[in-house]
Amino acid sequence: MTLLHSEIDLDADGRHVGYLRLPHSVHRSAYGWIPVPIASIRNGDGPVVLLMGGNHGDEYEGQVLVSSLIREIDPQWVRGQLIFLPMANFPAAAAGLRTSPLDGGNLNRSFPGDPQGTPTQAIADYIETRLLTRAQYLIDLHSGGSSLLYDGANLLAIEPRDPVEEERLKALLAAFGLPRAFLHRENPLHAASAARRQGAVSILAELGGGGTVQPKLLRDARQGLLHLLGFIGVLDGPLVPHEPPAVTRFFSVTGSRDYVYAYERGVYEPLVEPSDWVEAGQPAARIHFPDTPLREPVVAHFAASGQVVCKRVPAAVERGDCLFHLAEPV
Repeated sequence: MTLLHSEIDLDADGRHVGYLRLPHSVHRSAYGWIPVPIASIRNGDGPVVLLMGGNHGDEYEGQVLVSSLIREIDPQWVRGQLIFLPMANFPAAAAGLRTSPLDGGNLNRSFPGDPQGTPTQAIADYIETRLLTRAQYLIDLHSGGSSLLYDGANLLAIEPRDPVEEERLKALLAAFGLPRAFLHRENPLHAASAARRQGAVSILAELGGGGTVQPKLLRDARQGLLHLLGFIGVLDGPLVPHEPPAVTRFFSVTGSRDYVYAYERGVYEPLVEPSDWVEAGQPAARIHFPDTPLREPVVAHFAASGQVVCKRVPAAVERGDCLFHLAEPV
């Protein structure tokens, strides 16, 4: 049995805004609860879409977009239901951290969760068993957060299982219309896999990062998201644009060879930039050692060819830090 309790009635028509209450007894608040913001806009029968931001707390674009749409969408424009989680892992989002300061939990590595577990596990369980069981679609808005910067606006989805699913998924990604869409292998701990387990289609967006909110990326993501909601049939009215922001090109992420990692602790100097096309064996970065001035830098190389879609932001690195992420055209 879940520990969370919703203040709002998800079966009621109209706009309803409140909190998921997660009991949390600590020194400063013996009978306290964690307030996870939630909203619902429902109008009769139709598709049900879960819109989620703040899965990682240092990723701000989704938090801005989801919370804005709660205010801007008139219930009369909805055919079905939109459920909003603007700060899904609220403790992490309130602290501006990727992971929760309460339990170290990474929400997007915590599914299917545990209804009696840590705060992050309990939130994951509620999303999967109480929200995704209602939904046909999950739209999960991410960015590179504090440590990574994605090149522009990108979409991600789990590799389809058959041609019928592939056709449907590619139509949805094209309706969102961000410049790149990556198809990746399934990770059972991700929210996308939770959606698949519950029979819903998941689309994840990666929108910039570096701890910032970039106006153009936010505008493109808003246009694409609203166009997608119109395409699905859950939203009509003046907010739905006539076309998506771009023509989507499809890429694949095939595994570890598409990533470059640091193997030394030091200061990294990138040798390429996001959007560059690189070849296998090409130098990716130099890692310098200012505390040992006579030591030569160590050069990290790309193991695959492709387009650079993401790079690390902080120059200080430790062994195991991701420096670059590639994607290969389909």
